[in-house]
Amino acid sequence: MLLTCCSLIVVSIAIIFVVCSIPFVNQLALKYHKFDLPSTRKVHQRPIVRLGGISICLGTLLALGVVTLFADESIFSAAVSGKVAWVLFGSFAFFLIGLADDLINLSPVLRLLMQVSVAGCVWIAGVRIEFLTLPGIGLTHLGWLSLPITILWLAGVVNAINWIDGLDGLASGVSCIAAVTVAIVSLFTGQPAVALVMLALAGSLVGFLYYNFNPAHIFMGDGGSYFIGFSLAGMSIVGLVKSATITAIVLPFLILAVPILDMVVVILTRLKNGQSPMAADKRHLHHRLLKIGLSHRFTVLFIYTLALWTGSLAIALAGIPNSLFVVIAATGLLGCSSWRAWNLAQQS
Repeated sequence: MLLTCCSLIVVSIAIIFVVCSIPFVNQLALKYHKFDLPSTRKVHQRPIVRLGGISICLGTLLALGVVTLFADESIFSAAVSGKVAWVLFGSFAFFLIGLADDLINLSPVLRLLMQVSVAGCVWIAGVRIEFLTLPGIGLTHLGWLSLPITILWLAGVVNAINWIDGLDGLASGVSCIAAVTVAIVSLFTGQPAVALVMLALAGSLVGFLYYNFNPAHIFMGDGGSYFIGFSLAGMSIVGLVKSATITAIVLPFLILAVPILDMVVVILTRLKNGQSPMAADKRHLHHRLLKIGLSHRFTVLFIYTLALWTGSLAIALAGIPNSLFVVIAATGLLGCSSWRAWNLAQQS
């Protein structure tokens, strides 16, 4: 009963705060001329404020701060709370890095150094990937390799979320689906603190989508995508990768499969063509779907169904009761949307 009450509180506070604060953020950004300008690589055709991450970050943290007044040790145990606090610290630090980039355009080298430094601090605090599954070997203890792999995971997910933020509502919707999935699996595996953090983030993203879905009135910016990405990556380590089993290690990759695979495919394509892996282009999944004739909104909704499907697979893999029905429903939805996408592509 207490956990249900806390869950409703964090979601409600996060939604209300974000919905109410976005107009003020918009006014502030307009006053100081902080816009995301159109370009050949971008889809939007007019300048749009890109500081929505301020509301997402503050809404999530405020909701969690309020719920701690009602929670007890059964939810925030000492062992888990320390790691959760460090992930939140890292998420806020990454938000500041992204916000600074939104405001003053940090150099790529400085931005990378700051990201690695924060991720390294979180690793020192105990938020670590200590096992991997290697083909032909199985589960392997990483030892000193835990540091670079953890940093790669944290920074990689952050940039995957940042890169998928190319259409109105795309990154916020996919991230919301991922956050809810992590929350569901964490509740089932006895990690209520992680679940509450993810529900607070999901609530903030629902409130943000009110303004961000096509046609968007505001973007999350690097500050928002960095905060979201680090929260998802860090909480996945704390809540999901807590045992040396193949299932536990695969779950985070499955939940975040859409942005991760999109990033990997784009990087490999750029390298194959002799380009820098960080070079901006229109090779992302959403660009390709637009190119074959899908509308802006349908492209976003189609990618949502992909995220729902991979999330349903993660729920089933975690062993949650009756999850087979969730997989069947998600598969049916993906099949219908794929059929519709095919028809639209043929007509264009």
